[in-house]
Amino acid sequence: MAFDQTMLDEAAAWAVKTSDSAFADWDGFTRWLEGDPDRAAAYDHVMAAADDGAALAGVRTVPPMPAATEAPVAKHAANHAAIDFARSEKRRLVVGALAACLTVFAALWVWSVQSADLVYRTQAGETRRIALGDGSAVVLAGASELAIDRADERSARLERGRALFEIRHDDSDPFRLAVGTAMLVDAGTVFDVNIRAAEVAVAVSEGAVVYNPARQDARIDPGQELVFDRGSAAYRMAAVPRDQVGEWQAGRLTFRDAPLADVAADIARASGIAYRVAADSGTQRISGSIALDRLRENPAALGPLLGLEVTRRDDGWMLAAP
Repeated sequence: MAFDQTMLDEAAAWAVKTSDSAFADWDGFTRWLEGDPDRAAAYDHVMAAADDGAALAGVRTVPPMPAATEAPVAKHAANHAAIDFARSEKRRLVVGALAACLTVFAALWVWSVQSADLVYRTQAGETRRIALGDGSAVVLAGASELAIDRADERSARLERGRALFEIRHDDSDPFRLAVGTAMLVDAGTVFDVNIRAAEVAVAVSEGAVVYNPARQDARIDPGQELVFDRGSAAYRMAAVPRDQVGEWQAGRLTFRDAPLADVAADIARASGIAYRVAADSGTQRISGSIALDRLRENPAALGPLLGLEVTRRDDGWMLAAP
């Protein structure tokens, strides 16, 4: 399981604190664990790394904490299992708080070696700008996930969602982006990648991108969009206005004869509004340009903008062809 770097940092901090026999902030530890379902697993990951680090450093520890995922199935059971273990005398390192800190520092070294990627995630409606050391940058759209190789920032994977890449070109060391089994290689580039249910769209506003150099070897120039099938890797090319590439950063989305299912997913991801599509309307083709601020004020405004029926539901907004 890949963890967000911020979550790992927080887990490491709690690992240091709870290893101290004088630690008393169990309520705070509980609140942190309950704030995200992945935090207990991240804490387990850090503690397992601590044991490995201690072994490398020659520090003897007690048996590792049981994995939170193995705790009995009950509300907050994983959290309470972690807390109960941390409270017990068995939880302490036998050489005391100083050795605990040394162990965790060793653990940080172990997991930095073992975890090859820095993982960045966003929630729906959120954007995040990631600055790379060479002057390049990535803007991550809502509900997206990007993994960057710790040892080589010129190598990354877009796991889900959407991102705009502003890449400083280097002929001797091109930036390489994996999307599933596909590979995109830059040639001095600003380009947008959008992962949808069945297809991936790659649009370029500056420079160029090469799609699968070892196979299709298709070049995408400014003002072009390549859309490839996630299963077969077959692709098609189309023209796209350069000023529309990455326009979602400024709160606008433009669609050209797109299936309603893709339109709803893109808008939900960018706006944070829970739109979904009626079962018989997903293939309806949609064209139009949407300002997201207007939808945040009134989600039903999407109806007249795109000629759709919009119905309020308990779990969000249902879109259907009229």
